[in-house]
Amino acid sequence: MKTALFIVATPIGNLGDITLRALETLRAADTIACEDTRHARRLLDRHGIRADLCAVHAHNEQAAAERLIGLLAAGKSVALISDAGTPAVSDPGARVVAAVRRAGFAVTPLPGPNAAIAALSAAGLDGPFYFAGFLPAKVGARRTAIDALKGIAATLAFYEAPHRVEATVADLAARLEPAREIVIARELTKLFEEIVRLPLPDAPAWLAADENRRRGEFVLLVSAPPPREGIDAEAERILTLLLAELPVKPATTLASEITGLSKNDLYRRALALKG
Repeated sequence: MKTALFIVATPIGNLGDITLRALETLRAADTIACEDTRHARRLLDRHGIRADLCAVHAHNEQAAAERLIGLLAAGKSVALISDAGTPAVSDPGARVVAAVRRAGFAVTPLPGPNAAIAALSAAGLDGPFYFAGFLPAKVGARRTAIDALKGIAATLAFYEAPHRVEATVADLAARLEPAREIVIARELTKLFEEIVRLPLPDAPAWLAADENRRRGEFVLLVSAPPPREGIDAEAERILTLLLAELPVKPATTLASEITGLSKNDLYRRALALKG
């Protein structure tokens, strides 16, 4: 193998969901950097892979990056995996990748399992999506983050842990438009996999109805916001910026000239934003 850091996606549940290239790379790597060595050993033992392991987690990323750079400098090859899915996507690894790149070494991705993409493929939601990862754990910060995402004209994709899913879904239902839908996907590729799509306002009650629905690791997908009187998210962003500096009428006129949208629609929306 060439001297490089290989970013290897591993199964999110079913251990059979691993690519041939991933197995070849893990077998050939001089060192496998992993989030939890005990968790990684279960996957490697399943496929008869013996390798030197190096722990890379949220508390040691900087030190681990220095160690891996030392291995690369010595001509070794390193594979980076996380506990599940694609490393450095809402998992440790991004700082390691950045440090390795700064040091001048190659970084090679091996695509594979990803929980958000798996959920989206089974959701039936059209259009683009915005991956937000994990929302903040603290109530105030979480609600502020949801408010900031409200105007994005795309499906919103979140990860959530079982002990926070009720509070997160309740905040999503309370702060986003009731016309939206939510897809709740839990335990993807595992024995008790469940994917449901329902109106967002109904989601808190659905979770509360059965404690089993609150178990496992979650992907939450919230459909894009409904159209607002012909004002899309970008036009609203422009209007909001103009209103911060100008009175309603000149801000509306200028926004209409920039976007080509109806001045009357923009004026009504400007009044609503001001009010």
